[in-house]
Amino acid sequence: MISFNYETDFLLENEAHYEAWISRIIESEGFEEGEINYIFCDDEYLHKINLEYLAHDTLTDIISFDYTVGNLIQGDIFVSIERVQDNASDFNVSFEEELKRVLSHGVLHYCGYKDKSPKDEALMRSKEDEKMQIFYMEH
Repeated sequence: MISFNYETDFLLENEAHYEAWISRIIESEGFEEGEINYIFCDDEYLHKINLEYLAHDTLTDIISFDYTVGNLIQGDIFVSIERVQDNASDFNVSFEEELKRVLSHGVLHYCGYKDKSPKDEALMRSKEDEKMQIFYMEH
């Protein structure tokens, strides 16, 4: 089950479409959907989590806590709406496109994709692009 939670002044339009899309991402990678919580927040909220749990004193757009067991994808994915807005502007893409990239990024981590090395990051980017395309497919 995919759920969306709000800790900032933001509301995801058409939650059901996003849920179905994220479910398709998980299925397309050969995994089963468990409980996945997306928590939309602001920079301050995510910065506190970054400091407390990861000891990183930086702003970030996403932090995911992976509780996957075997083939069952589960976890909490925190997304800073402020970072997504800034990144969209920096990368010259729409807010919606950048949000989709970030939402797919979190669940792709759970599917085993990494982004620490240049090679891993390139694969992650291509997977994000691939999964963003299925957002527009009917289910």
